[in-house]
Amino acid sequence: MLMNRAETLLVNSPARRWLQRLYEAPLLARLGGRTPGAHVVEIGCGSGYGTKLILDTFGAATVDAVDLDPAMIERARRRLARYGNRVRFAVGDATDLRAAFDADDGTYDAVFDFGIIHHIPAWRDAVAEAARVLKPGGRFYFEEVTATALARPTYRNLFDHPTKDRFTAGEFLAELPRHHLKTDERWRTRIGSDYLLGVAEHS
Repeated sequence: MLMNRAETLLVNSPARRWLQRLYEAPLLARLGGRTPGAHVVEIGCGSGYGTKLILDTFGAATVDAVDLDPAMIERARRRLARYGNRVRFAVGDATDLRAAFDADDGTYDAVFDFGIIHHIPAWRDAVAEAARVLKPGGRFYFEEVTATALARPTYRNLFDHPTKDRFTAGEFLAELPRHHLKTDERWRTRIGSDYLLGVAEHS
């Protein structure tokens, strides 16, 4: 599901970039470690700021970056031009990385989700796809907005999200082991349980 104009402005704002750089990325790195030399996919890359963090903060060697919105992919392509062939881009769906990048089972060392899966109506399919493309021992880094936050008037009035079958933090965490993704205690919630950040390892 594409973001509306209000959410597009928010996710491309300096405040959002500040939050990702100074809080989200460091916390995920503490929970799951860096990814030096890794081949990584980012689902819902948007304008490419998260992709930049994956390269610079996490140390990935290469990133496949996918987004539903062609305009976002073009913004990301411009932002990341200096990285050359370390980044590949595709307009595509996070539930079908085979179509986007011809990604076979066990293609990637890590999958990154900076707040995208809550936009996907079939969110369980996105989790399953993340697990499918991970190598054994590969890590799924996630930062998500839960049903608790989506029920708040601010979210309902300003942003467009699927309204059925949204997940709580507990429901998202419970889905992971169904796809051989193990978190142990490597997760945190913020602002009550509005936001969920964590890392799961594929077995």
